Amino acid sequence: MIISNNYAKKNKIMASATLKGVSISPRKLRLVADLIRYEELKNALNILSNSKKKGAIIFKKLIISSLSNWTKKSGIDYDSKNEFIYIKEIRVDQGKVLKRIQPAPQGRGHRIKKKSSHIMICIQNK
Repeated sequence: MIISNNYAKKNKIMASATLKGVSISPRKLRLVADLIRYEELKNALNILSNSKKKGAIIFKKLIISSLSNWTKKSGIDYDSKNEFIYIKEIRVDQGKVLKRIQPAPQGRGHRIKKKSSHIMICIQNK
């Protein structure tokens, strides 16, 4: 289904992408999410490419995926000069927690929680 350019410019088209079961704790991912929340896509990708965090790579791939969903939904190709698309919502929720035991002194065992995350990104044109 191809939608005219006037429709996409007049009406706000929203697209989203989700990723579940990322093996990084939500606390670490929220640090990266706060950097790019409500940013324009061009600026957000620039921030993520300059970040040293492991979560930045995951967010970059997810933004590209949501942009692909937006282009399919709107029917027009994204051009950074013409379209102003921004990140409307980023949500990082906690996923499953794997409970492991690490050996400790005197025959004890310390519990380790390996946390995972669910990420959802929504983008929209202005």
